[in-house]
Amino acid sequence: MHALPEFTLRRPATLAEAAALLASEPQARLVAGGTDLLPNLRRGLEQPATLIDLSGLGGFASVEDSDGALTLGAGLTLAALAEHPVIAARLPALAEAARAAAGPGHRSAATLGGNLCQDTRCVFYNQSEWWRAANKFCLKRGGTTCHVAPQGERCHAAFSGDLAPVLLAAGAEVELQTARGSRWLPLVQLYRDDGAAHLTLEAGELLARLRTPAPARGAVCGYRKARVREAMDFPLAAVAVMLSLQQGRIASLAVGLSGTNSHPLLLAGTEALVGQAVDADLLDKVGKLVAKQVSPMRSTVTPSNYRRQVATALVQRVLRELAVA
Repeated sequence: MHALPEFTLRRPATLAEAAALLASEPQARLVAGGTDLLPNLRRGLEQPATLIDLSGLGGFASVEDSDGALTLGAGLTLAALAEHPVIAARLPALAEAARAAAGPGHRSAATLGGNLCQDTRCVFYNQSEWWRAANKFCLKRGGTTCHVAPQGERCHAAFSGDLAPVLLAAGAEVELQTARGSRWLPLVQLYRDDGAAHLTLEAGELLARLRTPAPARGAVCGYRKARVREAMDFPLAAVAVMLSLQQGRIASLAVGLSGTNSHPLLLAGTEALVGQAVDADLLDKVGKLVAKQVSPMRSTVTPSNYRRQVATALVQRVLRELAVA
């Protein structure tokens, strides 16, 4: 890695001021914890002239609980998410996902907003400048070909955030701030299936807050992550399941996944399983939904079909465990 390039650092006092700065300098980049952005700068993947530091904003790391409905500031660190008693009580799977991310030093700096908006990853992209130049760069940055799928026309870099599966399964929505005001958007609509441009943020928008609705009565949520190493590694597949049962049958089911596609995935088709018992037949149906909708490519050190099988097995395992909890 190289030394950081030269840049101007702006430190706004409020979120509105930060949004105004971003509007006035469209090529500027936001930085809070910097655990995702700074390695990209040192690899030469980005060279912004201005960084807008959000780490000192007042109220940017707030936690509010309204009868089980959580509102979380985007500046909450992963360490705070992992340790906060309200989150542990209301959405323990989110705390578990935060604990599974990276290492303790990273979690003390990395933020909720940064994890949700982190760059997609690929073995052909997250490399030094000279390595990428030797391979004529790639479709995501500087080149014209996706080395994962040379005959295709889009980037297949994978989204590898840890928090999104839980928050998608929980039905979260995000508040996006601009210099003109703010708007709320379902979290699932924050993403698109394109590794080179996976966020739907408009010019000048930044993620300010996130909120989750109060879960259904009796609902339980679980999270699991598969990775090459047991610590400090991105997910090959990360899954979350939100389940509620009535008289032993599914009343509601939502499944979120990460690490397999260019965007975090909210599994489609689970509404058709309402009313069914969680038995071998149901687990087989869920497994087929997962296997059909995940689309891992050769963007990590492990084979794509292995990641598909892992994602399928993890969802089935979590669902089975929650059903008997």
